[in-house]
Amino acid sequence: MRYLTAGESHGPQLTAIIEGVPAGMPLIAEDINKELARRQKGYGRGRRMVIEKDQVQIKSGVRHGFTTGAPLTLVIENNDWKHWTKIMGSEPITEEEEKEMKRVITRPRPGHADLNGAIKYGHRDMRNILERSSARETTARVAVGAVAKKILSMFNIQVGGHVLVIGGVEAKAVDYESVEDLKARSEQSPVRCLDPEAEKKMIEAIDQAKKNGDSIGGIVEVVVEGVPIGLGSHVHYDRKLDGKIARAIMSINAFKGVEIGIGFEAAYLFGSQVHDEIVWDEENGFNRRTNRLGGFEGGMTNGMPIVVKGVMKPIPTLYKPLESVDIETKEPFTASIERSDSCAVPAASVVAESVVAWEVANEFLNKFGEDRVSEIGENYKKYMEYARTF
Repeated sequence: MRYLTAGESHGPQLTAIIEGVPAGMPLIAEDINKELARRQKGYGRGRRMVIEKDQVQIKSGVRHGFTTGAPLTLVIENNDWKHWTKIMGSEPITEEEEKEMKRVITRPRPGHADLNGAIKYGHRDMRNILERSSARETTARVAVGAVAKKILSMFNIQVGGHVLVIGGVEAKAVDYESVEDLKARSEQSPVRCLDPEAEKKMIEAIDQAKKNGDSIGGIVEVVVEGVPIGLGSHVHYDRKLDGKIARAIMSINAFKGVEIGIGFEAAYLFGSQVHDEIVWDEENGFNRRTNRLGGFEGGMTNGMPIVVKGVMKPIPTLYKPLESVDIETKEPFTASIERSDSCAVPAASVVAESVVAWEVANEFLNKFGEDRVSEIGENYKKYMEYARTF
C-alpha cells in the first residue's frame, strides 16, 4: 500500500489517496470518523478543535460499504476555510488586495519549518510554509490510519496507545489485560493516561503552562497485539519493520525521539537483562518469556506485542513568543503567533497509533497478499498453523 496527503491548514480541505487496500473489506465513514474524533480530544487543545468537527467523505474505492480494490479517496473539509478564502484562495490577486489583507508573514517562529522552508522554496511570505507544515495535516494521516486499523482488525490485530509523560510528570507502570483494555481505559482519561494520580498532575502541568503562555511536551506509547511472527525482513536495511516504524514516528510533527521496547534503557543493562528468552509449548508454538525488545528481533516481528514510544517536544507556537528576526527588515522581533495548543500530547498519541498501524498493515499485506480479503485470510490461516507447528 501507499498513500499521499494534500491540503493546507486553512485551505478548503485535506485529502488522502490510498492505493493498495484489498477488495472485499467492510468500510464506512464512521470507521474513520471515530478515529478523527479521538484526535480532536485531549486536555490542552486550542480553539481550532471547537471550530473543526472533522468528518470524512469517502469519494472513491468503496461501493455499498465494501472496498473494491481501487484507490480510496478520503476528504475532510476545513470548516475554518470560510474565514480564509481570500487569504488562501488559489486564484491570483492584485498587489492592492494583498496589501489590504495584511497577512504576509515575514517573522519566522523558532522551532517551526517557517525559515528553513522559506529559504528552501524561495517564499517571502512564510504562510506558504506554515500552512502545509502545520500539524493539521495529521488529520489526514489519522484517517489513513483508521483504514489500516480496519485491515488489521479483520485478523484480530489490535492497536492502542496511551500517554506516559506530560511536562515531566511520569505515569507509573499500570497493568492492563489486553490492548482492548488499554484502549478503553485511556479513552476515559482527558490526557489518555492510565495512572489516575499522574493524570491529575498532568492536567495541573498543562494549566500552568497555559497560564504562563507556554507549552509542554511528553512521551506516548503504542502497543500492537496479535502480530504474527515474521513481518518485516532481516535481508536489507529498508525492509526492517522496526526501522519503518521508527521513521513513521519521527515523521509526526514535533516528535524528536523514538524507542522500541526498553529502548535507551538497554544501554545501561547487561545482555542477560535485555534479550528475551525463547520458550515453546505444543498449543502455541514458539514464544518469548519477556518482551524487552518490543516485539522485534532482526527487524522482524517475533510474535510478541509491538511496543513503541515516541517523544514529542513542546509545541513551538507560544503565546509568550520567543525572539526572532524579520526576514525583510532583518530586525529582531518577537515571533508571530498562530492559534495553538498548550499541549497536544494526548492527540499525538492517536496520531502515533495511526502511523504505526499503517506500517504494520502494509507489511501484513506484503506477507499475506494484497488483492482480496478472503484470499488474505486463507493465506494467513495456513501460515499461522505452519508457524505454530514449525
